[in-house]
Amino acid sequence: MKKSRRSHTKKVGMPPGSLVHVGEVKTKHTELVLFRYDSAQITEKSARLLSELDLQPPENSTLWLNVYGLHEPSLIAEIGQKFSLHPLVLEDILHTNQRPKLDSYDDYLFVVTRFFSYDQDAMLIGSEQVSIVLGRNFVLTFQERPTGSFDPIRERLRANKGHLRSAGAGGLAYALLDVIVDRYFIVLEQIGDDCETLEEELLHKPTASVLQGIHKLKRESMELRRAVWPLREVINSLIRNESGFFNHDTVLYLRDVYDHTVHFIESLESLRDILAGMLDIYLSSISNRVNMEVRALTVVAMLFMPATLIAGIFGMNFKVIPLLQNPDGFWFAMGMMAAIAISMGLIFWRRQWLNRQ
Repeated sequence: MKKSRRSHTKKVGMPPGSLVHVGEVKTKHTELVLFRYDSAQITEKSARLLSELDLQPPENSTLWLNVYGLHEPSLIAEIGQKFSLHPLVLEDILHTNQRPKLDSYDDYLFVVTRFFSYDQDAMLIGSEQVSIVLGRNFVLTFQERPTGSFDPIRERLRANKGHLRSAGAGGLAYALLDVIVDRYFIVLEQIGDDCETLEEELLHKPTASVLQGIHKLKRESMELRRAVWPLREVINSLIRNESGFFNHDTVLYLRDVYDHTVHFIESLESLRDILAGMLDIYLSSISNRVNMEVRALTVVAMLFMPATLIAGIFGMNFKVIPLLQNPDGFWFAMGMMAAIAISMGLIFWRRQWLNRQ
């Protein structure tokens, strides 16, 4: 967070479209991966310099350029020049704290979304920005670091499984969004597992660590919610297909992604309700435990109150007090104290005041 704040200070006073990387550097070197394919053949090449790749616009094929690492503004600017991208698009690519959104231009669409990963040991969500530029016959993807999330799509392209290689750039963009949304469900399942574990601990014995875990999960679920709600509107805008970047079949698949997004939001809201209920249970359990302890102390105090009263009476400074001169007076007073205490204890036991469950 501190690194992000320091990065923001670099942009103060600069004109719109200034290329400054904002965010954490998550990879040492920038890597470029280029796929060029059609229904009949596919070529693949990796490089670190843009000059090593052939980025000529394909005529009857689709070009997919994936960039790992966004900390080199000069490289992003060079890519923008090759594909005639607006400076504001390049600025948003380098600004890695963007909310999911969709910007439409004449020759391409610009989509910003986010990847999420979950550390179950620390109960923390990791987030990184993914920017997608969809053209008529090319797709550009910009990631902060290699995650392997798009590897299934690469395998499908290499093996020519399904209709992905014949679906054009629009079909590839759909496949990328579908993978991103599917990964959200993995994170949600992992959070749900931790939620069930905390719930069992909460019902068994609520502790401060359980409360801390509940607050962590609530905070991380809010992070997910902030990312998925705008993404739903992004996919809904893509379904309208006002710019014609998707064919009819791809629009149908986009509707399926939209349904998955709505389902994820509903599941996330249910999880948030469970966490809120767990917090209420924790507070009720703590309050009930305090009440039980106060009741136990009250019972002990009430058992000793008659003994205190009797001792006070016999301790008054009167010359004549019954049993004071009796040799068995002490034992009589002690027996009276014990009898009253035992009687009261039996009454409390019958009324289950001594049961702390």
